Amino acid sequence: MQHTPVLLKEVLEGLAVKPGGLYIDATVGEGGHAEAILEASSPDGCLLGIDVDEEAIKRASERLARFKGRVALVKASYTNLVNTARKEGFLQVDGILFDLGFALFQVEDAKRGFSFYLNGPLDMRYDRAGKLSAYHIVNRLPEEELADIIWKYGEEPKARRVAKAIVQARPIRSTLELARVVEQVVGSGGKIHPATRVFQAIRIAVNRELDNLKEALPQAVELLKPGGRLAVISFHSLEDRIVKEFFRQESRDCICPPELPVCMCHHKATLKVITPKPIKPSPQEVEANPRSRSAKLRIAERRP
Repeated sequence: MQHTPVLLKEVLEGLAVKPGGLYIDATVGEGGHAEAILEASSPDGCLLGIDVDEEAIKRASERLARFKGRVALVKASYTNLVNTARKEGFLQVDGILFDLGFALFQVEDAKRGFSFYLNGPLDMRYDRAGKLSAYHIVNRLPEEELADIIWKYGEEPKARRVAKAIVQARPIRSTLELARVVEQVVGSGGKIHPATRVFQAIRIAVNRELDNLKEALPQAVELLKPGGRLAVISFHSLEDRIVKEFFRQESRDCICPPELPVCMCHHKATLKVITPKPIKPSPQEVEANPRSRSAKLRIAERRP
C-alpha cells in the first residue's frame, strides 16, 4: 500500500508551490508530498529530497522516477541541511517542508523495532548506520536517566515506576517484551496503547529528534529566498512547541528579556508567521487516514 501524505492540499497551498520553483523536502520519506510538489511545480520546478533512512530514499526514488532531471534524492540528516543543499545547488529556495512523522513502512517492518504490536529487536533507528539503538537505552542506562527520558520525551505520568520495572526485567531483548513490562505498570483500558508514550520517548532519544529539529530550523531559514515558505508538520506537542517557539522568536526583532530597558540582542526578524494557529486535518481526512489525526501544520514566510 502506497503511503498517504497528510495535509497534502494544505501543504501545497502553504508553500505556494508554483511552476519553476525550487523546493526542499527535508524528510522525503516515501515521496508522497514530494510527488505532489513536483506535479504542482511542473514543467520545470525542481525538488531536493532528503532522508536519513536509506529505505526511504529507495522508495522515493521509485515513486519519483518519472520526474528524472527535476529531482535529487540524498541520504542525509536534515541537521546538515545547508551543506546538503549547497552541494546539490539548492540555494535561495522557494519552499522547504518538514514532515516529522514516521513512515508506515518503518512501523510495519518488525525488524525495525518501532512497533509495540509486532515482535522485533529493540532498534528504532531511522539511520540504520547509527550507533545508538533502543536496546542500549532500555538495557544499559541507569534507572534515573531512563526515567528522565520517558518523562521528558514521552510525558508518561508513571515514568519512574516504568523505568524501575524495566531495570528489574533486564535484559529485555524484544519490542513485545518491553511492551508487556510497560503494560504491567501503566495498565490497559485507555484511549491509546499503554506502551505508546514509552516507545515514543525511546524513539525520540535514539534518533535525537528534538535536538535535530532545533538544529535544522535555522538552517531552513538560511536557505529560503525572501518570500519563500517554511512548512512543518508535527505529530506531538513536544515537536509542535519547538516549531511554535522558533517561529515566534524569528518573527520578532528584539528577543531580549522584558526586564531589560534597552535592546541588547540586536536580533532582526527573519520570518512572518502565516499560521497563528496550526492547521489540522479535516474530519474527512482523519476518517480516510486515521494516522493523520494528531498532525499539526505551521507555516512561516521568509522576510526580505
